[in-house]
Amino acid sequence: MIFPLYDDNSDRTTTPIVNYALIAINVLVFVFLQQLGTNEKFTYAFSTVPQEIWSGHDVITPNHVVIQPVTGQRFLMPGLQPTPFSVYLTLITSMFMHGGIAHIFGNMLFLWIFGDNVEDRMGHLRYLIFYLICGVLSSLAHVYTSVAFVTDPSSLLIPSLGASGAISGVLGGYILLYPTKRVTVILFRFLTDVPAYVAIGVWFGFQLISGLGMLGAGSQQGGVAYAAHIGGFIAGLVLIKIFTIGRGRSFA
Repeated sequence: MIFPLYDDNSDRTTTPIVNYALIAINVLVFVFLQQLGTNEKFTYAFSTVPQEIWSGHDVITPNHVVIQPVTGQRFLMPGLQPTPFSVYLTLITSMFMHGGIAHIFGNMLFLWIFGDNVEDRMGHLRYLIFYLICGVLSSLAHVYTSVAFVTDPSSLLIPSLGASGAISGVLGGYILLYPTKRVTVILFRFLTDVPAYVAIGVWFGFQLISGLGMLGAGSQQGGVAYAAHIGGFIAGLVLIKIFTIGRGRSFA
């Protein structure tokens, strides 16, 4: 598997202030509002719940006891909490929250590596709008597949969160803008440089295979909403030409 470390920024001409701000907001929300993932009431109030988006109504569920299948340990899992505004706004709030330290670290690393170049080409305001739109569309892709391929109605009440969908849109834009830009990666324990279309292409291939493999089991498997990743990536591919109109060289 490929793990990216950094890319070639020699041609970047602007400071990616929006990208830095997005990373800072994600970290601040995780540390101070989610309290490093321990504030489950906050998380369960502002995450995207497929049933809520599909119906347009806030869903509140009671706390329940969950038994860990391996150890048999019992712990209390909070139910869905009241959302203090329209449930549709959770399509935005959820993209600034994360499920754990590894989750936010991986997402912010990808955003740090690839987001600055896309912002450099688009400009600050366009990049912010592009990022948010990709994030919303990725969540809608997750909601749709959750409803369309549901096998267990209770799965529609599983909240989803994370910046992965929006960042997937950034990757979709990056692979069209900079297909041959060198990306330093760890490839099977070796440090090497590969073109961006290889680094991102392998990542997307994994998302696609995993996403197709879990359609029969619902839209979210192993805690990963692959449909959101795929939807965000496609959104980035489709929208990138619109958001770079008048911003530098055209596509080959």
